[in-house]
Amino acid sequence: MTERGALRVRMEQLAREVAKFGAVGALGTLVNFGVSNLLWHTTDLQAVRANVIATVVAIAFNYVGFRYFTYKDRDKSSRTKELTLFLMFSAVGLVIENGVLYAAIYGFDWDSPLQRNIFKFVGIGIATCFRFWSYRTWVFKTLPAREAVARAESFLEDGTKAVKADEKRPAGRATR
Repeated sequence: MTERGALRVRMEQLAREVAKFGAVGALGTLVNFGVSNLLWHTTDLQAVRANVIATVVAIAFNYVGFRYFTYKDRDKSSRTKELTLFLMFSAVGLVIENGVLYAAIYGFDWDSPLQRNIFKFVGIGIATCFRFWSYRTWVFKTLPAREAVARAESFLEDGTKAVKADEKRPAGRATR
């Protein structure tokens, strides 16, 4: 495969991954907004505390979506490590998302329902960039490329055929 063809394949794979990540993330965002707005309007919880609860619910929802949809073909050999890393990077995303909301509410006194949702959205956007990078780099690691595995297998098969051919040649005859 040429470099150009390999690059095209990698870009197509990345585009599919981004689309799947985005689909799960969009549903997780709906869960996050739904839970936070429900808590904001039906409880006396402070806005950021209610938002932390909503983010935790969305994190649980997203893990299931990422593991069984977006990254279903990725390495599954160490689920405990995977979940630990997922929760660690999700916690950083939670701090980013809620830090933006906290700064808007307590730093600038922007606390109307519309302002809360705008800054929640901004926080989710920034946190999503971090999460995409960290999940694909550290949490849901890629398995060896199928193409590389196939190439290695064919190399091994060719080597085995060559050894068998040498074994069939009469002793003392030169090989080319």
